[in-house]
Amino acid sequence: MRNREDTTNKFSAKRISLSGILIALTVITLFFASAMPTGRLSLYVLSSFFVSVIIVEYGVKWGWAFFAASSLAALAVIPIKIRVVPYIIFFGAYGIMKLYIEKLNNIVLEYILKLLYFNLCLAASVYLFKELFIQGAWTELDFPWWIIVAGLEIIFLIYDYVYTLFIQYYRMRLKKIIKL
Repeated sequence: MRNREDTTNKFSAKRISLSGILIALTVITLFFASAMPTGRLSLYVLSSFFVSVIIVEYGVKWGWAFFAASSLAALAVIPIKIRVVPYIIFFGAYGIMKLYIEKLNNIVLEYILKLLYFNLCLAASVYLFKELFIQGAWTELDFPWWIIVAGLEIIFLIYDYVYTLFIQYYRMRLKKIIKL
């Protein structure tokens, strides 16, 4: 009986320690994203990959807990709170949404739902920034909105592909090296 309890405690300790390390890495990347004058997008992308490691190792429930904990930790540590918003609205949850969507096993429907999710997050972000920070400035753009949205959707599809490559690389190579 005691042997099983020791194994369970080691397993729980391993989960908690890996989650803590990855939360710290997430907060560090988000901190750099908030402090760097350029390269923010790549740091947000990097911060989004950590949740996929938790999902691969421990499942989607741990993924949700990781997302919540990393979001709260980032809000607690990063001085410019608005710089955490892209992670909370889109990047942090995307790995979880990707898992749910890809369980459908219908490539056309998957891309439709992924683009819908992206566009909803984009609309929420634009609304939030427009109403809270830049009142009126977005309506004065001379550039057509549909070109901006189409460009962002193309960037999103590249991001989704890179995210898939990261998950495959983690499963095939990194997981064996790290031996979790």
